[in-house]
Amino acid sequence: MSGFFYNLGKMLGPSVRKVRWAWLSVAGTEAEAIQLENEVGKELADEISHQLKICSDPLFSKLINETGSRLTAYVANKSRTFSFEIIEDSSPNAFALPGGHIFVTRSLIELCQSNPDEIAFILGHEMGHVIRGHVMDRIITNSAIAIGANLASIRTPLMAWLKTAGINLLQSTYSQELELEADNLGARLAVAAGYSWKAPEILLSRLAKLHPADEGFSHYFSSHPMIQLRINKINHILQQKPK
Repeated sequence: MSGFFYNLGKMLGPSVRKVRWAWLSVAGTEAEAIQLENEVGKELADEISHQLKICSDPLFSKLINETGSRLTAYVANKSRTFSFEIIEDSSPNAFALPGGHIFVTRSLIELCQSNPDEIAFILGHEMGHVIRGHVMDRIITNSAIAIGANLASIRTPLMAWLKTAGINLLQSTYSQELELEADNLGARLAVAAGYSWKAPEILLSRLAKLHPADEGFSHYFSSHPMIQLRINKINHILQQKPK
């Protein structure tokens, strides 16, 4: 599956650039584009909250929100906002929506053993997808939405798309380049916020040792670039900066 999306990402290169241009042209300035993205994301997040079961464990919610808030404080563009939710699901997964709505499954938090340093890397990775525009590009490109001149022309087809294949797409992988880019930004963001620079390697190394049948943990991570490649790239970036 990862190979399919890797090739898809390469083929869609010009289309994605066109999508980004169209999206910015609708909104005007970058700040206006972010505001429009926030409004679209809020409606999508509300719909997902109705479709999926939200975890009600107060300790888990406190952990993810404190970690997410700490990371958000180090995001350079203060127009960006983020929110964090845990969903009940037996497969470890995480995905982001436009406007910075980050969803993480409870099983992924448990896989991290509730370690804030490891959770920070995962949240930072998903935040990286939002900051770099990967999320909005993917949704518009794959939902075949023609961007109109106002928000109303975007909302209705997005809602219809989300109710059909939307969540499955959000939970699938990006191209290898985009995943590595999100790794890069996520690791740097976590380290800037004071989390351990060793956490990404510790988490990814543990994942590499998991048996494919271990509680379904391979589903999410097998679709990402090779784990050793991710570790090497992250370490290379972090070694260029003070620990």
